[in-house]
Amino acid sequence: MIRILGIDPGSQRTGVGVIDVAADGRCTFVHAQALKLLDAEDFPSRLGLLCEGLEALLDQWQPHQVAIETVFMDKSATSALKLGHARGAALATVVRRRIPISEYAPRVIKQSLVGRGAADKDQVQHMVRLLLNLPEVKLQADAADALAVALTHAHMSATSARTGLSTALLRRRGS
Repeated sequence: MIRILGIDPGSQRTGVGVIDVAADGRCTFVHAQALKLLDAEDFPSRLGLLCEGLEALLDQWQPHQVAIETVFMDKSATSALKLGHARGAALATVVRRRIPISEYAPRVIKQSLVGRGAADKDQVQHMVRLLLNLPEVKLQADAADALAVALTHAHMSATSARTGLSTALLRRRGS
């Protein structure tokens, strides 16, 4: 059994989703939540809350691997920069623990789960619910996106193991 923690980074809320992957590839829901960062008085304090929240979740769930969404182009340069800072804080927190981490572009995540790189959030959330057998569970959007990142990593890792292709090559082919 492999435990994967997925991260959907954000400067206001960061989604976190945890799944277990059995040897036969079946994925099981473990945990999902959004870390709310708006309670902090300023942006550096938000990043501190993000690091503290991730540290606590890494301690609690003990993942074997972590997957994180890459930055997408935003309309606002300021928003993209803040997202980049949040991603960097999350990456540093995980890397300090020496947990293997993989990065996936939003288009690759959508392609992996829905079959279309231009899928919308509702389609992605629907597939997350189907794949993890969660029809009645209320998922916050950020938490569902984090589960999508974890599921993508599980899928890419399994494909890599079957084909001998590296996950980096598979990620490039999907983008």
